[in-house]
Amino acid sequence: MSTPQLANLRRIAHLDMDAFYASVELLRYPQLKGLPVVIGGGRRPQDADLKAQQGDRPLHRIPLAAFPRLQGYSGRGVITTATYAARQFGVGSAMGLMKAAKLCPDAILLPVDFAEYRHYSRTFKTIILDIAPLMEDRGIDEVYIDFTQVPGGQREGGRVLARLIQKSIFDATGLTCSVGVAPNKLLAKMASEFNKPNGIAIVYEDDLESKIWPLACRKINGIGPRADEKLQQLGIRTIGELAQQDVGWLIDHFGQKTGAWMFDAAHGIDPRPLVLESEPVSISRETTFERDLHAVRDKAELGAIFTRLCAQVAQDLARKSYVCKTIGIKLRYDDFKSVTRDVTLPDYTADAATIRHHAGLCLKRVPLQQRLRLLGVRVGSLMTVAEHLDRLKHKTPEPMHAVQTAMDLELPDAP
Repeated sequence: MSTPQLANLRRIAHLDMDAFYASVELLRYPQLKGLPVVIGGGRRPQDADLKAQQGDRPLHRIPLAAFPRLQGYSGRGVITTATYAARQFGVGSAMGLMKAAKLCPDAILLPVDFAEYRHYSRTFKTIILDIAPLMEDRGIDEVYIDFTQVPGGQREGGRVLARLIQKSIFDATGLTCSVGVAPNKLLAKMASEFNKPNGIAIVYEDDLESKIWPLACRKINGIGPRADEKLQQLGIRTIGELAQQDVGWLIDHFGQKTGAWMFDAAHGIDPRPLVLESEPVSISRETTFERDLHAVRDKAELGAIFTRLCAQVAQDLARKSYVCKTIGIKLRYDDFKSVTRDVTLPDYTADAATIRHHAGLCLKRVPLQQRLRLLGVRVGSLMTVAEHLDRLKHKTPEPMHAVQTAMDLELPDAP
């Protein structure tokens, strides 16, 4: 194949930081390297408890015996992430800490530090953009990168450029990442899992049968547990078996849109472009309680939490320079069933009291007899402040209406 033809090959990379939160913690506590470590449960701006116990001793010299263990943990916390050593015991993200304590009682438990994780996230993404300017941000620890026209992006199918990015990130931060390079986003994301941690995997269109088809259908990003269960009931377990199905048959079983998408995905077809700039769809804050709370008997406590969540959402809007038009709430009951309610306002707002008032009205529309496990506040239909001000300049003035901004939680009174 000639060089001009090679230059035209679409090469998309998916870069995934390896056990990102845990790896950042190991920079702080190198003495924990190679040990089972679980991150989760609570938040902290810094290691206040450990520092208080250890006095002037630097963090990297704190003895292992001083770190809290999972053994005996009791509470409602869940795992955010875990080191690879902990994962060998079956411990993983989103698992309850009490369950994890039974699987790996000797694992060290550290609280999350999102400020630190965001700092390293910004750092590694800046490094990538300096090398390859076309990047789609997919969250705190993963991105898609267009290698196609970047110098070195075609060499060895993208391996040379992937190696350069890996080295640049490690030299600057001490963190490792895994990279998959393929003709599109769908295959690149699968490839980034092939050689974790700190690995590189290259997939060409001709590799579909040998590298992709033997994988379980669940490996396709977009096929969730329910769809996978249905596929297995239909006798389809691998991507190769899915690829053998007629598109009409898939549409009959999964609907027009999903069936057609499954057919394309199984054949490695994914024309999606990289989204270089994206606006948030919504902003939310929620909290899971340490104990189940009752709307009447714990009214004061719930009210304070509710007000705090609304204030945090308003702060998030202000920090990101957005206003919202939709306000909603989310509840999870003690039986793990969830319910949501929302309302669309006549005009945009970022005011905490307004958000609090309308979220409270949403709360009136849900049953509150059961105990509550989780409470959340969400705002949507977002617009930038600049766009909103520009619209107001060209809008005919309307009469102002008084808006009630009472801050009392809209919960039933005790009988």
